[in-house]
Amino acid sequence: MSSNTIPTDATDIVPGPERWATISQHVLNSYAEANNAMLAAMGLQSSSEATRVAPTVPEVTYGDADWTTERSTDSLEELSVGDAVRFTKSVEDADVAAFAQVSGDTNRLHLENDFAEDTRFGGSIVHGTLVAGAISAALARFPGLTVYLSQDLEFQGPVEIGSTITADCEIIEELGGDRYRLRTTVDSEGERVVDGEAVVLIEDAPE
Repeated sequence: MSSNTIPTDATDIVPGPERWATISQHVLNSYAEANNAMLAAMGLQSSSEATRVAPTVPEVTYGDADWTTERSTDSLEELSVGDAVRFTKSVEDADVAAFAQVSGDTNRLHLENDFAEDTRFGGSIVHGTLVAGAISAALARFPGLTVYLSQDLEFQGPVEIGSTITADCEIIEELGGDRYRLRTTVDSEGERVVDGEAVVLIEDAPE
């Protein structure tokens, strides 16, 4: 939890040189991805495109060899109560460092293992919001175009860095107007770590 005062000593909130080196590398990778997108728009291909793999579903731009997706239907017209999507990926130290950089959440619990070893967790853990982000990734893989409307979350346990997480999103109610209520969960190494519900809009994707 955050304190009521902001520390004035930058060493209290800034990761060490090795961590920042990792973060800097991810910033550079982001620039490279933006460059790849520009080249793709121009009909060209970057030499780094080989790091990507073809997406398993047409609703997303690209995939990664480490990610897996399962879904109950490929048809938006057939989408109904009981349909679900499952998305699985590992969460590595580099993911945590990159998330800290882009979000500004540089809590030492996530970035400094020596510090985190003296907490109740016994070591660094993944940001809860980063773990919950797997739900968003799963929702994006429903057929059609998914738009988040709301999300309730209950964090039930920590996720160790290097763990594999699996998000499951199941439609439990049709609300009308292309809106759906879903049960949303995330498991880590077989243990439930996030539980909640979401309301989303799922409509035809543009051509």
